[in-house]
Amino acid sequence: MVLWILFPVSLSLVSFIGTWSVYGLAFSNNHVCSLSDWGGHNYCSGNQSNGCCFAPTISSSGSFAPENSLFTATINAGSFLFLLFCIFHHAHIMERHACHSMLSKFALVFGVVAAMGAFAAGNCNPYYLSLLHYLGAAISFTCICFYTVLLTALTKKCALTGFEKVLYPLRIISCVAQTIVTICYTCLFAQEEYYYLHLSAVVEWMLSVNLELFELSYAVEFWFFSSFMISNLLRKREEEKPLIMTMS
Repeated sequence: MVLWILFPVSLSLVSFIGTWSVYGLAFSNNHVCSLSDWGGHNYCSGNQSNGCCFAPTISSSGSFAPENSLFTATINAGSFLFLLFCIFHHAHIMERHACHSMLSKFALVFGVVAAMGAFAAGNCNPYYLSLLHYLGAAISFTCICFYTVLLTALTKKCALTGFEKVLYPLRIISCVAQTIVTICYTCLFAQEEYYYLHLSAVVEWMLSVNLELFELSYAVEFWFFSSFMISNLLRKREEEKPLIMTMS
């Protein structure tokens, strides 16, 4: 059904518009430095948090009021939509290529954990609950790397659209970029000098945009999606119950 393509489009737009709106609010309130300002002359250091700005990461953009409410709403909405995205994609694989169900289930696990990590990061304020926030973000970023790798592998193995010859190389590029940039972000974020922190912020925004483009590419798959695929997935789970009861 054609309307299903609105789902990956909505997922990408909610993440893109939401995060950049949060950054815009934070910058207008002088809570974060500008992404174009590499000097860091007004950068908050030590215990100083008033009259200065933080490195313009996605997390620091959502640390203070009023943008922190929009940050939480955006991450929660994005996490929920991403969770549904993972389930719907798994349903598509189970319906069309059940022979690759194990690989799809592994991808589903990584996707669900990534969504849960993002949800934790979005609901733990990065300024007041920094440990929980960054733990959730680290889990989310790591699992998303594995998820993109597995989905790219499924693109090669499963012909869902007939456009895999175009989608597969594009997703390889996106997947490799996501992995390399995640490693770079991890190394840069651990530094203390402002230049490297600012560079890590730029890299984090690149991660976000790359993931949104990766998700947007699945509008092609969702063009061929239909509601009965979900009902079939649920029906199979219902049919497994008597078998489990008999074995027990």
